[in-house]
Amino acid sequence: MSDERETIAVSSKVPNTVSSPGRLEAIWVKRARGGKMDVAQQVTLSAKKGIVGNVDWGGWRQVTIMEKEIWELVTSSLGVTLDPSTRRANVMVSGIKLANSRDKVISIGGVRIKIVNETAPCNLMEEAWPGLENALRPNWGGGAFGYVIDDGEITVGNDVCWVEEEV
Repeated sequence: MSDERETIAVSSKVPNTVSSPGRLEAIWVKRARGGKMDVAQQVTLSAKKGIVGNVDWGGWRQVTIMEKEIWELVTSSLGVTLDPSTRRANVMVSGIKLANSRDKVISIGGVRIKIVNETAPCNLMEEAWPGLENALRPNWGGGAFGYVIDDGEITVGNDVCWVEEEV
């Protein structure tokens, strides 16, 4: 229980970047469930399908998104340095808060993704480092997932921002 309180306190220290857009920091493609995450500089997204070449193609979780700031705070609080690909998300963003973003639309390099829900951390986090799964649970620490609205490409370094969903 003390771990959970500590994580909540750490999560509340994430800086709020309101005026400037965020940034796409990293991209990973998952070839197989539980398999290795492949680093990519650019990927193609297909509306209502997801990331081309990703195992979750056409599924419920077409794109999973994590926050760089949360990852750094959580791993630091655990006293460990882990590669962000350990989180097993497809993209890592900075400067954008994902907490409570259900039904919002995020634009990454002009490609819109509708956030469906938070991504709950799984037992693979615990296998990577003891305590990591529980440390990522509070305040959407595991990130978010959504479905792709637009066809397009995203590239590391793209701007990331919240946008209105056009009908």
